Amino acid sequence: MVESRSRFRDTVRSLKHRNFQLFFSGQLISLIGTWMQNVAQAWLVYRMTGSSLLLGIVSFAGQIPVFPLAPLAGMVADRLNRRKVVIATQTASMILALVLAFLTLTNRVTVWEVVVLAALMGVVNSFDIPARQSFLVEMVGREDLMNAIALNSSMFNGARIIGPAIAGILVASIGEGWCFFANGVSYIAVIIGLFMMRIPARRAQRELASALEHIAEGFRFVRQTAPIRAILLLLGLVSLVAMPYTVLMPIFAARVLHGDARTLGVLGAATGIGALGGALTLAARRNVTGLGRWVAIACGSCGVGLILFSLSRWYFLSVILLLPVGFAMMTQMGASNTLVQSMVPDRLRGRTMAIYSMMFMGMAPLGALLSGAVADRVGAQWTVGMGGALTVAGAIAFARHLPKIRVEARELLSAQGLADADPAQEMTARIV
Repeated sequence: MVESRSRFRDTVRSLKHRNFQLFFSGQLISLIGTWMQNVAQAWLVYRMTGSSLLLGIVSFAGQIPVFPLAPLAGMVADRLNRRKVVIATQTASMILALVLAFLTLTNRVTVWEVVVLAALMGVVNSFDIPARQSFLVEMVGREDLMNAIALNSSMFNGARIIGPAIAGILVASIGEGWCFFANGVSYIAVIIGLFMMRIPARRAQRELASALEHIAEGFRFVRQTAPIRAILLLLGLVSLVAMPYTVLMPIFAARVLHGDARTLGVLGAATGIGALGGALTLAARRNVTGLGRWVAIACGSCGVGLILFSLSRWYFLSVILLLPVGFAMMTQMGASNTLVQSMVPDRLRGRTMAIYSMMFMGMAPLGALLSGAVADRVGAQWTVGMGGALTVAGAIAFARHLPKIRVEARELLSAQGLADADPAQEMTARIV
């Protein structure tokens, strides 16, 4: 009993920080609303059009702004007050959600209005992601950063379980518009939490370089840092060929499994349950030893899970298969985030996390558009299966490259005070 209590305290140790408590509670409410909107928006578009291509276009519009705008957003996160940036992005997101709710509830919404609002939300997210990711270290300090990242992922996926389930019920009973309205209202919680935080003032650094030079420095750091480059390239591949399976979920729910909005909600919740398990597994870890191997194994497992899911035509089996898919994908994403943030110096954190967001969200819209087009020609099941096969290939390539980048990864971690610099230490020698 004592050991279990100690393990639980260790798993949630970053919650001892008041600022992270406020962030965690506010974001949990907000993210439930966000997942409700994601499911309701996909179902709305599919109900209005019945087109997998338009599902891909809406997802593309909502994420593609991250790719061109992330470098600028990273510079903003490194130069400006990150809390104020996050307050601004959360407020803008609230306004956009309420506009979509109004258009839907008044029966004025068209698919192209959904596309435009999704694109505007993508612009907001371009600035929100690097600022919010970089802001974590200011809330908990470097010593609890890994745990905060994992708990943040746990929160994201806890909402991923609750949100789709609620959305499935609401969409089937009272329509999509009320999901959008609930999402808009949910942002109030996180905005209040951000205003209540007490954050020490960051030491202002005089920037002699131009904005373009500042952005280029971030790209140069990632390009010249082999461990971070390898992690981000694999992340980009998974975002391009594996993550778009979520865009095709309405097709699996309606055509393959012969269900409705509730079926879609359950599929989303199953992925979320698996992902929550992965995030909590990461939260229980105290160091980054072996996380590189976790990235490779999780990526390969995700690919295998997607191949099996694409072959299933039974509702119960499909739900069961999405559990390990969610677990593996979350483990890879969370471990990648932890390793990158652990290796990057603070002054480059915003710009590096901007490039992370380009790989994580910037590649996803290209994959969404591609998967929508391919699914129109060969079907959703073949599309997801091929994505799974490419994911397995990427995992194998990363695993073969891993021994070559261990030494540099260890040096980067030692420079940030997260690994023993003594070559004789076997644990740190196997840091990735």
